[in-house]
Amino acid sequence: MRIMGLDFGSKTVGVAVSDPLGITAQGLEIIRRKEENKLRQTYARIEELIVEYHVEQIVLGLPKNMNATEGERAELTREFKAGLERRTGLPVTMWDERLTTVAADRAMMEAGIRREHRRDYVDMIAASLILQGYLDRMRMSAEE
Repeated sequence: MRIMGLDFGSKTVGVAVSDPLGITAQGLEIIRRKEENKLRQTYARIEELIVEYHVEQIVLGLPKNMNATEGERAELTREFKAGLERRTGLPVTMWDERLTTVAADRAMMEAGIRREHRRDYVDMIAASLILQGYLDRMRMSAEE
């Protein structure tokens, strides 16, 4: 069973997908849009990827503040989740994404990716980190 990980942003959505065994997450792409509220093409591209990769579940990053409260971005993410569930019919699990963008940026810095090129990849890497965190947690829970 493949699981898709998403990092929903104001103008981008980072996309990652698990391997068929649900062990590792791989970044796929970044879906970009010109306006924040224009989501039709974003949903359509996600649906295409779901079919292409035989995805059965979605993990969506939930942006929480460092004190665990939720702000406007979290509310918009919950609206996006509702739209995903409506459009795809798949279960969508929310996953705390605190510090994933920071971790993604740090990983690219360590890999020697120049600062001006990091924004081209940060959302996709963040989606991979969100999904990998979820996969690791599910594997730990299964082992207990």
